[in-house]
This record gives sequence, C-alpha cells and structure tokens, in this order.
Amino acid sequence: MIVPRHVLGGKGFIAPSDKLNIAGIGAGGKAWDNIPGAYKDGQENIVALCDVNDSRAAEMYKKFPNAKTYKDFRVMLEKQKDIDAVMISTPDHIHAIATLTAMQLGKHVYVEKPLTHSIQEARVLAAAAKKYPKLATQMGNQGSSGDDMRKVQEWIAAGAIGKVTRIHVWSDRPVWIQGVPTPKEVMPIPAGLDWDLWLGPAPKRDYHSVYAPFRWRGWWDFGTGALGDMGCHLIDVPFRALELTYPTSVEASMSQAWAKDFEGANLTESAPMASTVYFQFPKRGKMPAVELIWYDGGIQPKRPDELAPNEYLDTNGVLFEGSKGKLLCSIFGSFPRLLPTKLQQEFKAPKPTLTRIPGGHDEGHHQNWVSACKNGTPTSSPFEYACKLTETVLIGNLAIRSQNVKKKIENSDANNYWANKEFPGRTKLLWDAAQMKVTNFDEANQFVQRKYREGWSLSL
Repeated sequence: MIVPRHVLGGKGFIAPSDKLNIAGIGAGGKAWDNIPGAYKDGQENIVALCDVNDSRAAEMYKKFPNAKTYKDFRVMLEKQKDIDAVMISTPDHIHAIATLTAMQLGKHVYVEKPLTHSIQEARVLAAAAKKYPKLATQMGNQGSSGDDMRKVQEWIAAGAIGKVTRIHVWSDRPVWIQGVPTPKEVMPIPAGLDWDLWLGPAPKRDYHSVYAPFRWRGWWDFGTGALGDMGCHLIDVPFRALELTYPTSVEASMSQAWAKDFEGANLTESAPMASTVYFQFPKRGKMPAVELIWYDGGIQPKRPDELAPNEYLDTNGVLFEGSKGKLLCSIFGSFPRLLPTKLQQEFKAPKPTLTRIPGGHDEGHHQNWVSACKNGTPTSSPFEYACKLTETVLIGNLAIRSQNVKKKIENSDANNYWANKEFPGRTKLLWDAAQMKVTNFDEANQFVQRKYREGWSLSL
C-alpha cells in the first residue's frame, strides 16, 4: 500500500495543528499585501476577514472563501474563538482600538503604520505590550526587516562617517488630496459601505468621497498626513542607526497653496500640501545631539555637494551628515552609499553583526511576525520600539497642527509690535516626554490625544 506523503508528514508538510489561525481587520488596501504575505500559499490559515466596505473587501473574500466574514471587528473578535492572531490594515484612526481589543483577548497583532493615530494611543499600546509580553507584536514598517536597514546601522556603528549631527529625511507624499477645505455638500453613501462603522471613534460627519476609501490620509480625524504615512518608514532608518528616542523640541513650516481658492473655508481639518519639520534629539551616551529635518510634498533638501549634477536623488530618501562624511540611502535604507565617492572606495565594510531576516523587507516582515507568533522569536518592529518611533512621528504633527491655532499675544506695552495681536501657533514646541506634553504652548496639547465618539473607548 502506498501512503501519501501528506499523511506521513513528508518534506514541506505542515500539520493543521501547526498552522496559525489569522484574522484580518481591513480586507482592502494594504491588506492585499499583508494577509497573503502571512498566509504564504497555505502555510497558515486565514479564518476570518472583517471590512466595513463590501466592495473593497470583495477580492479578498473571493481569495479566501473559507474565511468567515464580518463588518464589525468587535463582533468578530468576540464571536470567533479560533483566532490566534490578527492583522490590522485599517485607516489610522481605528488602529489603536482594534489592536488593544485583540490583545485583551489574547491575540497576536500585526498593525499597519503608523501604529496609532495619537501620541496617547501609542503610550497605551506600549503599556499593553508590557502587560501582555507573550503576544507577538509587529508594526507594518517592513523596511525594519530589510538587509539594507541593518547595513546602514552597521556602517554608522563602525564610524563610516564619524559622529552624526544632522539628518535630512524626505518624501514625495502626499499622493492624495491635502490642504483642502472640508466639503459642504453631502454625497450618498456607496452601497455596501457601513459609514458609521467606518467612522468608528471619529466624530460624526456626512459621507463624501474626499474621505473614503483612500483619501482619508489627508484628514486629521482619520489619518496622520504625509509624515504619519511615510515617517515610520523613512525615519526608522536614523532612529535605529543613531539609537534615537523622543525629541526634545520640534518646529514646522507648511504650505497650503490651495487656500487662496477657498476664501473663508475651514482648512484646519486637512493636513497641508507640503511641510518641513525640524526635530531636535538629545545626546545619547557618546553620541552627540542630532537635528533631523523632515520634508514632504515634494520638497527636498539641498543636493549634497558631493553628488555630480546629473546624479540621481531619490524621491524618498535619507541623508546622514557626519564629521567624516555623509551617507545617502533611499527608503528602507536601500542603496546606501558614502559621500564623497572616495570615502566609499576606501571604506572597508564591517562584518555583519545584526541578524538578517529571511525574505528581507518583502515577504520577510510578515513571516518574521508569523514566526514570532508560533515560536516566540523576536520581531523586527515590536511595540516596545514601534511606539517610540510612532510617537516621534506624531510629535512632528503637533508642530504642523499648531500652525492653525491662533493665539493673542497679551501685552500692555502699546509700542510693542507683538502686543494684543493674533498670530499662528508657535513654530517651536518644547516636548516633555516624561509628562507627555508640550511645555511652552499649551494649545498644542489638545492634539496629544483624541476624544472618542460615544460608544468607543480605549482603556487598558
């Protein structure tokens, strides 16, 4: 009698009991990468899928016909007891509540970047990671699993460019609408979309296509702008290489070029078309204080003098400035090179000291989390790290949003130009990480945490 290999457990066979039962919250958008990336052609089980929009989820539902489907993730997590782990690929404003709900029910979690919508939410999830240490957590900044990210860390640690005191980080985002007024017209809710569930903890408002399905990133109630979208990818590179934590101050300038076309319109609910943000980080051991400058909306730093006029500067990149030279790389730390060229030619790369992740920043990041769920191995971007990176990114947004907060300068000296006039919010905010607050402009602290709509809460 011939016994099939799958009965004997031959090479490549995975017993059903060894498979991870994964649920997806958000079945459209980034879930199209995340869920198949964890599933890996049947090595794990996709047992449940949840999305508030039937049309956005249709392709995923078709791909995994055996998965039970839901519209409300709270119902899914409460009813379906066979779920081991959850992948969250929703708009930013749902991340923290969905994540904490899953963790409190004992589920491992993979959450898209940025990890949270507010700074206070990041602190809550950091506390949750400590409370539930056996749960595998991972933020979806896939570059953290890449070889090039580790190569940059090793080069910096080896002193390739000396002591770093300034970093430039830039992105071509947004590639969606920002800097526009809140629409006044009401549009019909598309068939299959539960708009109330889509809003979740955000304030009630009428549906408009300018918000969903994709354009939510540019609206403060739902997204975190270009900095929130790409900061966890790009700032991740220097954050790791220079062992950064929380900044001590942040300031910003921004452009809302379309404002002139909408006289009297409300532009405070939408992120700007472009911004520049300056972060100051303190000394860390023997490493000096660092200034990190963020640019988005297509704005880029001055080209390094060491680049030839026709050499390419990527649309998303990082430039380290050190005492001995410079290091230029693209997103995820990819294509790193030392400047000037002579420095690269003379540089002897150190032997790898950091563990590489099989599959790198492509399939590796998802499988790195799956392995952690099943075997307890470390993840590349656990909440202990991801919460600090996310919070730093969101501190930048405090400076951006404060530009729309006007404050009257009270002064009895009538000859003082600043006296008794209204000016935009301060461009430089002093951040006290221990107290989680801005100390020199209290108006900015209204953005540190959000108010949840009735029926929604975040409590550890």
